Amino acid sequence: MAEMTRRTALRTLGAAGAACAALAPGEAEARVARQPDPEDHGLLVDVVRCIGCRACVTRCKEANGKPPDVRTVAGAAYDAPVDLNATTLTVIKRWAGEREAGFVKAQCMHCVHPACASVCMMKALHKGEHGIVEYDVSKCVGCRYCQIACPFNVPKFEWASVAPRIVKCELCRHRAKDGKGPACAEVCPRDAVTAGKRGALLAEARRRIAERPRAYEREVYGETDGGGTNVLYLAPVDFAVLGLPELGRDPAPALSEVIQGGIYQGFAAPLVLLGALSIVTWKNARAARKEEER
Repeated sequence: MAEMTRRTALRTLGAAGAACAALAPGEAEARVARQPDPEDHGLLVDVVRCIGCRACVTRCKEANGKPPDVRTVAGAAYDAPVDLNATTLTVIKRWAGEREAGFVKAQCMHCVHPACASVCMMKALHKGEHGIVEYDVSKCVGCRYCQIACPFNVPKFEWASVAPRIVKCELCRHRAKDGKGPACAEVCPRDAVTAGKRGALLAEARRRIAERPRAYEREVYGETDGGGTNVLYLAPVDFAVLGLPELGRDPAPALSEVIQGGIYQGFAAPLVLLGALSIVTWKNARAARKEEER
């Protein structure tokens, strides 16, 4: 076994520490809490108006080049996804309350402070232009932490693909160059899905509530939930009945980022760990040398 002296161990630790210090910023950068921006792009989903026609699902697949999710219903083949998956970026689900039932659209919520982007080590998922949570496949390492972190269970993985990627709604940002918006909002026959800027969508949501107060819950889901989302919801029942999580006002990744920031401030934790490992290695080498000398 190669001999390691105390001096060698300390020299190794010092060199590693200097390298880490060179890489570390002069001052620890605290996470900046993002605030909702009225100019961000988003959607208003009106559950009261939705009739479950699924035109949005079909149009979304056409606009994003996704194949149908074929299921056999009553002996006939239908494109009938029951949830978001590798080929389905938006889906219509049925909900049922104590006295009424209906349909609700689900897709990426484009959170103001997204948990998926917070845990993405390579920033493959990130907040892009106009507040859209974008995905860059060239940076993705396939760790799938985003799937675990998302409180809305949105990101999906292409398990059947040889070169798999994460799949989620990106508000049809690829259509912006042609002056087009989200495809799902273009085809809704009841204006249950409206695309626009967050500030205008929020104002429209409040207008609808004021116009028909008995038809809607008084709150707009996404206005403050989880730190705010750019996809907003109006509903005739409690949002939990629709399957939307109760998140409170704080962003989902707020606590984890504070803890991580404290642990890794100035590379303190990696240095301590490296120091401990170096000392253990040195002690083991010394013990082995003494054993050989007997």
